[in-house]
Formats: sequence, structure tokens, C-alpha cells
Amino acid sequence: MKHILFFVSLFCTIGMQAAEINITPDSSLTDAIRKAREMRRLGKVSEVTINLGAGTYFLYEPLLLRPEDSGLTMVGNNAIISGGMKITGWKKQGKLLVADVPDFNGRPVDFRQLWINGKKAIRARNVPVDLVDGNDPFEQMPRIRTYDKKNHILWVPKKAVEKILKAPYAEMVLHEMWCTSNLRIKSLTVQGDSVAVRFHNPEAKLQFEHPWPSPMTPNTGHPSPFYLTNAKELLDEPGEWYHDIREHKIYYMPKRGETIQEAIVPVLETLMEFIGSAEHPVRHINIKGISFQHTTWMRPSEKGHVPLQAGMYLTEAYKLRPSIDRPNNHKLDNQGWLGRADAAVELRYTEDVNFDACRFEHLGGSGLDYVIACLRGTTTNCTFTDIAMNGYVCGSFSPEGLETHLPYQPTDYREVCTKQEVSNCMFNEVSNEDWGCVAICAGYVSDINIEHNTIHDVSYTGISMGWGWNRDLVCMKNNKVHANLIYNYAQHMYDCAGIYTLGNQPGTVISENVVRDIAKPSYVHDPNHWFYLYTDEGSSNITMKDNWTPSEKFLKNANGPGNIWENNGPQVNEQIKNHAGISK
Repeated sequence: MKHILFFVSLFCTIGMQAAEINITPDSSLTDAIRKAREMRRLGKVSEVTINLGAGTYFLYEPLLLRPEDSGLTMVGNNAIISGGMKITGWKKQGKLLVADVPDFNGRPVDFRQLWINGKKAIRARNVPVDLVDGNDPFEQMPRIRTYDKKNHILWVPKKAVEKILKAPYAEMVLHEMWCTSNLRIKSLTVQGDSVAVRFHNPEAKLQFEHPWPSPMTPNTGHPSPFYLTNAKELLDEPGEWYHDIREHKIYYMPKRGETIQEAIVPVLETLMEFIGSAEHPVRHINIKGISFQHTTWMRPSEKGHVPLQAGMYLTEAYKLRPSIDRPNNHKLDNQGWLGRADAAVELRYTEDVNFDACRFEHLGGSGLDYVIACLRGTTTNCTFTDIAMNGYVCGSFSPEGLETHLPYQPTDYREVCTKQEVSNCMFNEVSNEDWGCVAICAGYVSDINIEHNTIHDVSYTGISMGWGWNRDLVCMKNNKVHANLIYNYAQHMYDCAGIYTLGNQPGTVISENVVRDIAKPSYVHDPNHWFYLYTDEGSSNITMKDNWTPSEKFLKNANGPGNIWENNGPQVNEQIKNHAGISK
């Protein structure tokens, strides 16, 4: 039986009352939020705190916080908010364990992740699960043979795909310079020792029409690697799983001595949404000590996933002939329009919404996303780990109707995410499925402060700041990236940096950061095209100073005016080097 316990207590402040609502995992979070809303509406209290007792709160839909919920505090005591569903009734079938996948909320479900005993299992693939001779198992990925853009065909070695010739829903994950594409395989046609691979739409059209990033062919010396997934025929190693969507069954090959204590699959893409408006934002909400877990993101299963950069996926893109002349910028040879992946927690039109000591983990999309029109708001002392895509995301990455190379300067400046802070947070094992994503991803933002975070073991770049590939004046300004520690980055992708920038950002200062220890995957498109600091196209009016790196391996690509580089490299003061990362 659902129940809510609450009591009202007085603060010492004259005329101000506050209430606490104490709930357990048997209670309804939605009912508790409504109870708090009604108590304030009726004038009984001015502030309400919902205390979540220890345990897991399973949701059937995202929690919605509206302007009427302003002033709310939610505090977790070892509390998990989960978008998952438990899978039980496992039975042995040869080397496998098999279980039925029940309907969720009246409908069959599909998903792209599985967590066994609190750890992510591996979706069946043709790449080893564990290290091979001490090396990254993805060193075993096969390589493409040629890329036929006109006929929308990718040619690969027959040996690489012969196991899945009859698999109905197999996918290819294709490595492309600074991104990976998820492509649903439509057909495989054998010709000699090669196979022609064709894909479903819309990703087939996108994949072969968009010019950047592109796969590398053998004539480059580093042909693009790929791996295959989502086929029962690939389920051949302990730790792997496969979901048969037709039969509503899940198969798992246990590790030696492993028993399943808990198996969870995600059924939601988002756990919590803050939804206000320009005139009525959601204000003054504090979220403390809550773990957000178990989400998925289903677009790759339904429409594929062809990103431009940082996980922002293309909805249309093609080469331009002739190129477009752009005053103040070099000619533009392509156009593209973008969409944005779902996150576990999303904020739109908010003011002073803060997260402290929270965990964002076991997530199939991004972690925390300040999407649009968010004023102030802090993210402090949080942990971001085991996340498929970006960890922390903030600001616009071009509205859906704006071609992504055009400058973004909204008429209503309230659209711009302004004065956010992310500090003293830990990011690791972020971007562990979409390798082109980053730990901290800030787009068109103003006055953001990214300070004293520790970032390690990420697939691509550590911190990405700015957007647009354009040196025109836009809405970005006065951003700060200070005293962050970034190491073991670029686990799978190059054309990257510990800290990377785009666009015109007057007053932006990147200072006293430490970037070191880049990974060395053998399969990247250009083994020399990596950097510690990287100001990319249009980067203007940015100051880079006192950043410690082992050497001066920096890139300034198609920059605009006004950039200042001062005292960056191994000579930076040892005290600055020791001060970076989470504050002790």
C-alpha cells in the first residue's frame, strides 16, 4: 500500500513555516511532490523538504517539476531513483541463463542495456569482452574495405560478418574520426571474400550523405574499424547478453561462478524533468544526495544514430556544391541540422535549480542536461559514472531549426543557459557507448563556471566548450574553465583534447587546468591528431593561461581573433599542478 508520512515544523524565522515529508520506496514520489505543492498553494508552509528513505524508487514515468513546485528540496538517504525494471525467473539453458521479459506498464519493452548485480553487462558483440594479451579488446575490431557513397554500401571482409548473415536486428558500430555511428543492418550480400552491407533508413541516407565526420578507407592507411552487436549469434562469451524482442526473452551468459542476485533493464529514457516557461520558470529547487539510475535511449534501435559531434545527432546533412561564402569565416562546404539525446535529468526554463552530492550512474543516454533557458544552478560534489553518452550537458547545440554552422544569437536572451556552475564533481567511465561524447559538454552558454572537477577514463574529449564552427559574435561570453584535472582521456577517439573550444567567446578564461596521460588506441584515424588543448574553428577572444600539460601539444585550427596563450605547458608552477581536480 502506498503511504506518505509528513509533519510540519516551524523554522525560527518569524512568519516562515517549513514542512518535511518523509517517504519510503513503498511511497509514491509523484504523490509526495503533489502534496508539497498543495501545502504551499494553500499557504500552510512556504518551504517543503521531501526526505527519501533508503532504497530504490522505481518509476513508471518521469517525475515532472513545474513552476508550482518552486521552493522544493529533495534529500536522499541512500535513495535511488530508477527507470529500470527487474528481470526475474532465470532458468539455465546450456551455457546460458534465460528469462522472460514481461510487459511494462501494459506494453512490450525494448532496451539497450542490462545491469547484472550492479554492473553493466555487455550487449553481445563480435569483440572480446575482456582484455586480450593485456590490451584493449577493441584492438580486435575488423576494418572496412571500401565505402560506396553513391550506392549506400559499406564493403567489409566476409569473415567479419559471416556469423550474422541471418540475424534479423544486427547493428554495426562504425568508427569515424571523432564520432561513432550506430547503423541498423538491412542486408548482407556476399561477393567472394567481401560482403556488401546495406542499412535501414533514415541512418542509411544520413550516413552516406553527410560529409563530416567520414569513415576512413584503406588508402588513408588507417581504415575505419567497426564492431557488430545485437545478434544472438554473437552471444559467445561470459558477461554478454541478447534480447530477443520477438520472443520477449533475454539471454545471458554468466561469468564463472556468477549467480544473478539482481538483473535490471531500463524502461525509461528520462527520470526527472523540470519544465517551466520564460515568464514562469521553475525556481529554487535543491536536489541532494540522490542517485539517478537505469535509463536507456532508444533512437539508435529505431532510427540509428549518426552524430556530428559530442553525440548531437544529424537529422539531415549533405555536401554543398558550390560552397557557401560566409563573411568573416571560410567557405562552408556542408550543411547539417541536429537533434539531442535524452538525459536522465533534463531542465528547461529554470532558475537556481541545484544538485549536490548526487550520483548519475548506470545510464543509457546522457546524465544531467540543462537544456534551455536555465539561469544559475549549481552541480557540486556529484559523481558521473557508467554513462553511455555525455555526463553533464548545458546550453543549446543549435536549435533544431537552425543550421548548425549559423551563429546563434536568440532575440530572447533568456533562452541562453547562463551562470551555471559544475564543480568538485567526479567523471569517469562516461561516454562508454557513444565514444564521441564527452564528460562535460557546454554549448552556447554564458558565464558558466567549470571548476575543480576530476575527469578520467573517457572515450573522447574531457571538456568541450562552445559550438557553431563560426567566429561571428554570438551569445557565448565570460565562461570559465579552471583547475580541472583530466587524464586517461581519448580511450577510443582522436581529433580531441583534454579541453576543446569552438566559437567566439569574449571574456572566456581557461586557466590552471592539468591535462595528461592520453590513451593510445591503435585504431584511431590519425595517431598523431590529438592534443592537450585545442581551440577549434571560430574560437575567438579566449584566454588560455597557466595550464599544465606534459608538452606543448596544442592545436589552433581556423581560429578567429583575440585569443591569448600565456604560460601553458610543462613549465607551469608545481603548485598549480597539484591544485587541480576535486578540492581536498
